[in-house]
Amino acid sequence: MRDDKVIAPALLDWYDRHARVLPWRVPPGGPPADPYRVWLSEVMLQQTTVAAVKSYFQRFTELWPTVQDLAAAPDAQVMAEWAGLGYYARARNLLACARQVAAEGGFPTTRAGLRALPGIGPYTSAAIAAIAQDAPETVVDGNVERVVARLFAVNTPLPRAKPELTALAETLTPQERPGDYAQAMMDLGATICTPRNPACAICPLVDRCDARAEGIAAELPRKAPKQPKPTRQGTVWVARSGDAILFEERPAKGLLGGTLAFPSTSWDGRDLPPPGPADWQEIGQVRHVFTHFTLTLTVLLGDLTGNPQRGHLVRLDRIERDALPGLMRKVWDVAQAEIAA
Repeated sequence: MRDDKVIAPALLDWYDRHARVLPWRVPPGGPPADPYRVWLSEVMLQQTTVAAVKSYFQRFTELWPTVQDLAAAPDAQVMAEWAGLGYYARARNLLACARQVAAEGGFPTTRAGLRALPGIGPYTSAAIAAIAQDAPETVVDGNVERVVARLFAVNTPLPRAKPELTALAETLTPQERPGDYAQAMMDLGATICTPRNPACAICPLVDRCDARAEGIAAELPRKAPKQPKPTRQGTVWVARSGDAILFEERPAKGLLGGTLAFPSTSWDGRDLPPPGPADWQEIGQVRHVFTHFTLTLTVLLGDLTGNPQRGHLVRLDRIERDALPGLMRKVWDVAQAEIAA
């Protein structure tokens, strides 16, 4: 029978021996982490893998070692460094949050204060409070939901099970070493209690797991059937003028907000004409999957015969592919093949 009181000690003992080494972490049993580094890593890790985030985190902290440094950075530079992580609203909130924290002289010391900052929700506020401030807050991400669903054999499908899983997770959070415990739960879900083929034989909680006892660990957490994503269509223009290409900055709010992009229309609710007069020729299509829809853009290439009606020209030798959001990198790859031909 599972004894919930021994789960935290057993997990912490395992974490002391098997904690992942990550650039934003302090070793098990060490002092609380820098809240800036915890906050930055958690924002980057939203809907992104640890492997993908490592290099971005290291580059950000080299360029901007403190929250004050990040707060003083130009928007365009931060957005360019963020390119590739996607979900650009996070980058805008990152800057807004950094500037508010810098103006207030540091991160708030309560979870309620953290929640009041731009872009910080229940999960991120709990993570900062637990990991950086040693507060006994319960941190619940996808890994933790999976571990808890299996420990308690919760058959309710996600996302309906989220409140139940959070309440159960709260019953396990210890008063001592809450930051290490939060990271131990994350590590357990990431390395042992994995979505497929959980390694139950080496799990430190195998004798306390109801789903393992019932033989259903690999089936949990259950998920409601996914609804098919709608498909949207649009047009994107690659306008050439001599040795330069026309770009524009996306609106601050909305999809790909604040990023450098080729002029486009229709797919994002904007109804815009071509960015200038040209003999437009279709050169291909690109497909991109967003969180809530799939997009197909028709790519048109043309040499401008007059002044562009919006945007600005960037010389070909100054275009940095990696500074473009993923969708626009696909467009550039199609266009480059034609430009080089």
